[in-house]
Amino acid sequence: MSAQPIYLTRERLKEYEDELNALTGKGRADIARKIGEARSHGDLKENGDYDAAKEAQGLMELRINKIQTILSRARSVEASDFPNDKVYILSKVKLKNKKNNATLEYLLVSEEEADFEKNKLAVNSPVGKALMGKSIGEIVNVRVPAGMIEYEILEISR
Repeated sequence: MSAQPIYLTRERLKEYEDELNALTGKGRADIARKIGEARSHGDLKENGDYDAAKEAQGLMELRINKIQTILSRARSVEASDFPNDKVYILSKVKLKNKKNNATLEYLLVSEEEADFEKNKLAVNSPVGKALMGKSIGEIVNVRVPAGMIEYEILEISR
């Protein structure tokens, strides 16, 4: 069974590619230099600089691996790829909380692009899942840790 695709905007895809290039180029060279310097200080058993450099190398290699995995599954999408009649990935959705009449706006994105502080909501989050495929005027009930929340979809845009 193949892994699910990860849908990213062109901008986010480029950010990952740039980060990967930086880490595999300058990042690896810098770590190798630090390890070399730490080795020159003598006994590796009690060398904190060496241990710190090796730890940094391990963390960087984990990040490189994660980005490579994301890029291997990445599919570039644009908002214009989808119609405005229903909620899809990259939809901007204006919601009304039916309990307190508060309005909220979210941009639905992939998990890798989600940022709650910027109102970027992952499509695989409870609210994102509940909104997918819905139309303006529909009422959506979402189970969240605080209980059930009822939203009305007021607007869908790109």
